[in-house]
Amino acid sequence: MKTRISFVILIAVVSALPATLMVACKSHLAAAAKSGRPQGPCDIYAAGGTPCVAAHSTTRALSASYNGPLYQVMRQSDGKSLNIGVVQPSATDAGGYADAAAQDAFCAHTMCFLELIYDQSGKGNHLYQAPPGTFKGPAKGAFNTLPIADMAPITLHGHKAYGVYIMPGMGFRNNNATGTAINDEPEGVYSVMDGTHYDSGCCFDYGNAETDSRADGPGTMETTYLGTATA
Repeated sequence: MKTRISFVILIAVVSALPATLMVACKSHLAAAAKSGRPQGPCDIYAAGGTPCVAAHSTTRALSASYNGPLYQVMRQSDGKSLNIGVVQPSATDAGGYADAAAQDAFCAHTMCFLELIYDQSGKGNHLYQAPPGTFKGPAKGAFNTLPIADMAPITLHGHKAYGVYIMPGMGFRNNNATGTAINDEPEGVYSVMDGTHYDSGCCFDYGNAETDSRADGPGTMETTYLGTATA
């Protein structure tokens, strides 16, 4: 069965597939040198011949050349949305981290929800509010609920950013991912999680799983998991 990106708790995450062409590697390294920003995980993967096929982070650009949006927040007061991008480099700051100030200004005096996490790999494998499947979420239409956007503040190189704080019933998913591993094709999955926030349930994870939002049996997910469940 074709696999897809599952739901996630993250500070920075990428997944990668083996590749034989090194063209992407050279272009990534050249872009890194030109931007003045330090290399990110996707630059390192590309240099090893395994470029990112899905790259999600709400805190930073995962390559030195990425300048698109990191995530999207939705304001509770009026339902309006805003893309949060990366801070551009300056003479004294390499930039590349999330523009948390833009989120704070947009969400002032109201609550914001994280509604979309953009894929930085260029393949369009964005993460959306997880639809109903085997698990019926508590949101309208049995969707998973959306995380509150400011519940996981962190400091990144001295700058404020926001991770993703997942509680039971929350999750993101993409059932139509392209270029990701299928069945037992080789892949690598990398994630950064808060080791103090976990539970014993299934599943506090990030990676690939079924494309129908259902649990079709043991061994159909390939993910990184943080928690105390042993099933």
